[in-house]
Amino acid sequence: MKLFLRIFTLFGIILVSGGAEISAQNITGDENVITVGEESVSLNDFKHIYGKNNRDSVITREALDEYMDLFIKFKLKVLEAEHLGMDTVAEFTKELAGYRDQLARPYLVDMDLLDELVQEAYDRQQEEIHARHILVSIKPDALPVDTMRAWRRISKLKARVAAGEDFTDVAKSKGGSDDPSAVDNGGDLGWFTAFQMVYSFEDAAYNTSVGEMSDIVRTRFGYHFLQVNGRRAARGEVQVAHIMVRVPDATKKPMLMNAKATIDAVSEFINSGESFESLALKYSDDATTASKGGVLPWFGTGKMVEEFENASFALENDGDISEPFLSSYGWHIVKRIGFKGPSKFEDVKRQLKKKVSRDSRADVTRSSFLNNLKDEYNFTMDSRRVSNLETAVSRTDSVFFKGHNIEYVKKSELGRALFSFDENVITVMDFLDFAGNQKPRGLDRPSKMILKAMLHNMVEERLLAYEDERLEKKHNDFRLLIEEYHDGILLFELTDTKVWSRAVKDTSGLEEYHTRNAELFMWPERVDIAVYTCEDAKLAKKVQKGVKKNKDIEGMRRELIAERPLAIRIESALYPEGTNNWADTVFAALKDGSFKISEKAPRFISIPVGGESIVLIDVRELIPPTAKSLEEARGQVIASYQDHLEKEWIMALRRKYQVEINTEVLYSLSRLED
Repeated sequence: MKLFLRIFTLFGIILVSGGAEISAQNITGDENVITVGEESVSLNDFKHIYGKNNRDSVITREALDEYMDLFIKFKLKVLEAEHLGMDTVAEFTKELAGYRDQLARPYLVDMDLLDELVQEAYDRQQEEIHARHILVSIKPDALPVDTMRAWRRISKLKARVAAGEDFTDVAKSKGGSDDPSAVDNGGDLGWFTAFQMVYSFEDAAYNTSVGEMSDIVRTRFGYHFLQVNGRRAARGEVQVAHIMVRVPDATKKPMLMNAKATIDAVSEFINSGESFESLALKYSDDATTASKGGVLPWFGTGKMVEEFENASFALENDGDISEPFLSSYGWHIVKRIGFKGPSKFEDVKRQLKKKVSRDSRADVTRSSFLNNLKDEYNFTMDSRRVSNLETAVSRTDSVFFKGHNIEYVKKSELGRALFSFDENVITVMDFLDFAGNQKPRGLDRPSKMILKAMLHNMVEERLLAYEDERLEKKHNDFRLLIEEYHDGILLFELTDTKVWSRAVKDTSGLEEYHTRNAELFMWPERVDIAVYTCEDAKLAKKVQKGVKKNKDIEGMRRELIAERPLAIRIESALYPEGTNNWADTVFAALKDGSFKISEKAPRFISIPVGGESIVLIDVRELIPPTAKSLEEARGQVIASYQDHLEKEWIMALRRKYQVEINTEVLYSLSRLED
C-alpha cells in the first residue's frame, strides 16, 4: 500500500498515513509505527511498552497521541546519548551488565517446574506432618565404598523395624541412628511442614501414609528412612506473651516443686486482676521478653517446643490465658495476643517463589532446565573421549591444576570433540584448560569422581552461558526489558547533564532566567502583621498602648518571663492569604469593610481566644503582589529553568533527527481495542 497520500512536517515530525484505512485484520504487528533517526520501533514493541505504562486504560486516539509525544521525547534523548557514545563508556556497560545478570536469572531455570514447586509448597503448608527418622551419616562427596557401607547399614536398620522391632529402640540402639538427638527422642522430629526440612526429606514425608515407613532417602546429611505418625491441618500462626519460671533440672523434685509454687502464685495474681505485663516483668525468667510484657514474636508449627506450641494454639480468643504448664525449659503461663490462619495462595505466592529459589528445590529446577537445554541443543558427550580421560587421570591428578602436565593424554586426543551442543564443539584440550583453572575439592576422592564432577561443571557452565547469550533472541519480553534498562540509564545520565544538574550549577543562566521571567515568580498580595497573644485584657491594653508609643514589647515580654512565662507571645511576618489564621482574619475584615488600614496611628483587631486571653493583631501594611528574589524563589526558579532547558533541548533534537510516525498503524491499536 502506498503511504504518501498525506505527508506533512511539524517540528521535524513526519506524519504518514495511507489513502485507505488499514483494517485491524491486516495488521501483523511487525509494521514500524515510528522511526526516530535511523531507529524504528515495531507496533508489537510499541504496544508492549504502551501497555506496561498504561495498565487497564482504554486505548483511544487521543491517549495514543499523548503517549506518542512522550515516547518521541524519550527516544530523541536516547538517540542523542548513543550519538555521543555514552553507551560505549565502561561505567555504562558495567552497570547495564550488572542489571542484565539480575534480570536473566529467572530465565535460566525451568519456570514451569518452578511454578509447580511453588504450588506444591503452598499445598504442603496447608498440612503438618508428625514423623520420626533414623539417620546414617554420609558426606555428599563420600567415596563409593563408604557410600555402599552406609547404604547397607541403613538397609539393615530399616529391615529391623520392618520385622517388628520398636522404632525408638532401633534408633537408640548401638549402631542405630547417627542423629545425636535420637538418644533423647528416639528419632522423633515432632510436627513440621514445608521448608522446615531439606526438600528430599520433606518429599519423602509428604509421600508416605500415616503408619507407614518411607523408602530410604539421601540428603546432604546422609541416608534416612522415616515413619509418619500423623497428619493434621495447618495451625497457622499465633502470637503470645508468656511468663516462665525456669527449672534448671526437672529430675530434681524439690527444684521442680519450688518453681511450681512460684508459677501457681503468679497464676493467682492474674486471676485476682493483676496485669499480665507487670507480672512478666517481676517474675519471668525469660530476660529477653520480661521487659516487653512477655511478648514473643509470631510463630507456627516447629518453632517452639511442643508443649508450648500446644498450649498457645489451644487458646481460643485473644486475651485468653492458659493454666500453668511444664516444658523442658520450666513452668509457663501464656496469654494469646493474636492469631492468623493459613494465608491465601495469592498473598504468599511471591514470598514462596523466593523461598523455593533459595531452597534445595532450586537444584531440581536447575537440573530440569539443564536437561531441557541438552534436548533442545542436541547435546552429545563422546564416551570414548571420557574413557580416555579417565585412564589418563587415573595415572596422575596433575591435570586438575594450573600448569598441568598432560603427558598421559595422547596428543591425538587434544583436538577431538569431548562434547557438543548446537554449533558448539568443546575439545579435550578445552576441558583440560578448564580443569586446570578450577580449584578442585575433595582431592582424596578417586580421580574418576573428580573428573565426573568437573565435566558436569563444565557442561553446566557452557550450556548456561550459551543460553544466556541467546536470551534476547528467544524471549521478546526479556529483550524489551533490557532495552528499557539500556535506554533508562542513558536517559538519566544525559538528562542530568543537559537539564537537572545544569540548572543547579549554571548560576549565571539561572539568574538571567529569573530576571527575564520575574512575572512567573511573584508573591501574592500579603499583609504585614504582628500578632500579640496576651494572657488577659489588662496586659493586652498595656501592649496596645506600648505599640502605639513604639515601646519595646519584646523587652516587656522578657521582663515577665520569670513569673509569667506565657504572659505575652509574639509572632510577626508577611503572610499571603491562606497561610496564617490571623492573617486570614485580616483579609476577611478588609474584604467585608469591617477594617481599614490607617496611615496614622497603628490599628488593631482584638480577638478573645478563650479564658481571659486576648489576641491583638497589629495590621501594619497591605503589600501588593511583588516579584520574589532569586533566593526567595530558588526552588521554583530551578524547576522552571529545568523545564525551559528541556524544551529548548527537545526542539534542538527535533531539528537534528527526523521523526516519522505511521499514524494508520498507530491508530490500529485503538481499533484492536474495539
